[in-house]
Amino acid sequence: MYDLLLSADMMVPDPDGMADLLSEKLGIYQHKNWRQAFDNHPYIAHFLRVHKSLAMSPTRVEPQWHLDKPNPGDPFFHDHLESLMDFQGRHRPMITHAVVLTMTNENLGRLIDRLHRNKMPFRLAQRTKEMPFDRLWVGMTPEEIDYQPRVDGGLCIEIIPTEAPHFPPEIFTNPPQPTDFKDGEMVRVTRRGFLVRNLDYTLKCCAENMDLKTAGPVRTFKDEGYKLGRFEFRAKTSATLDVLEPTQWDSHAGLYLNNWGPGLYYIRISVVNLEAKAEMLREKGVNFEWIESSEAVDGRPLIRVDPAELKGQLFEFEEHVL
Repeated sequence: MYDLLLSADMMVPDPDGMADLLSEKLGIYQHKNWRQAFDNHPYIAHFLRVHKSLAMSPTRVEPQWHLDKPNPGDPFFHDHLESLMDFQGRHRPMITHAVVLTMTNENLGRLIDRLHRNKMPFRLAQRTKEMPFDRLWVGMTPEEIDYQPRVDGGLCIEIIPTEAPHFPPEIFTNPPQPTDFKDGEMVRVTRRGFLVRNLDYTLKCCAENMDLKTAGPVRTFKDEGYKLGRFEFRAKTSATLDVLEPTQWDSHAGLYLNNWGPGLYYIRISVVNLEAKAEMLREKGVNFEWIESSEAVDGRPLIRVDPAELKGQLFEFEEHVL
């Protein structure tokens, strides 16, 4: 039913500067045509790519910010966004404007029918010439704009039609595999982490209200100090959405939750030859932690970039596995 995770997003006051920083320090690609800004929808968003091919890597990295200007395309959105920021915490380094999933127009209509039938709160933005398609947010209505986590368990989900971004059809049939890649080259965004306090509650809300279910049972990672539910999507090269509940207060995930509260966590990217990527980061003077064996990636090495390098955003690199 759900096709892919559109982006690993981040709300940052200077999205243009953040795009430059991600390109400079991590080698993520940007292009002027991937920068989105509309007069009637006052925001700036960069849909950056870890690989230039959308078929290879459809989930993009999205630094974005919404401007304090009149918003005729969606007059409710300023209050909508303020509510989401209050929910996540104003001082949290990683804040989402929405966890954006896609599904076909037909499936989106079915989901809206389900929410309407069950009297679940949701909001649809009006269609405009810039965005002539439905955009669905759950947990709020136009007349009660404050976000309520009871629909999606606190994941701040937005859904748009898969048809709108015009993805290459092979992401659903025969996505390409990396060939002739240089050592250290990035392949795709593989995982997007999201921390919650009560994993069972979040997964129950998503399954019952939105027909959004994990690909398998909840897994416990004792060494990492969390349990995890993983949402996978019809596009096999999409990043998964990993929902984590810390089981140890002093694990990396536990400390992050207790420092900053629930919300966005890691953006994990696969590369060809992880050691080569580490050397590239060293050459750029980027601080990172080399984890020799991480349970999160089946005992393989993992690179965790120091968030201080990236204005608080947490990026990880793993070896690409076919």
